[in-house]
Amino acid sequence: MTVMETTPARATHPPGTCKPDPSTHPRPDGEDRYTISEVVAVTGLTAHTLRWYERIGLMSDVSRSHTGQRCYTNRDLDWLALVAKLRLTGMPVADMVRYAELVRLGEETFDERRQLLESTRRDVLNRMAELQDTLAVLDYKIDIYAGVRTAQERA
Repeated sequence: MTVMETTPARATHPPGTCKPDPSTHPRPDGEDRYTISEVVAVTGLTAHTLRWYERIGLMSDVSRSHTGQRCYTNRDLDWLALVAKLRLTGMPVADMVRYAELVRLGEETFDERRQLLESTRRDVLNRMAELQDTLAVLDYKIDIYAGVRTAQERA
């Protein structure tokens, strides 16, 4: 059985979204104003990383309070959750920034977004196959050592 055969079917969600679970938001929509410190606490990212994401265009349109402090929303938290998943795939930062730009450009970029995500998905599947092969080698070696120990115990 191949990795492709064992990969579950993908859920269908509106393009450009990661189908957020509203129950994971600390506050309900409409009351969702978070400071940078609160976002740090919720996401585990550093304030420096959040500012860097803005600077490189990975996050945009973070609103500001009347004093100039960043005010994040549940939508921003959902975007950061998607970015975290993209980071786990090994997607290069430049590709994540390109994806963010495409999202901002609107529906006419659906095909390019899909192509970018499909390419990343292929990379992930290839890496999973490599890891499965590596796991098989480890299991083989573990079985050898377990067999040696069993033979020693019998002697």
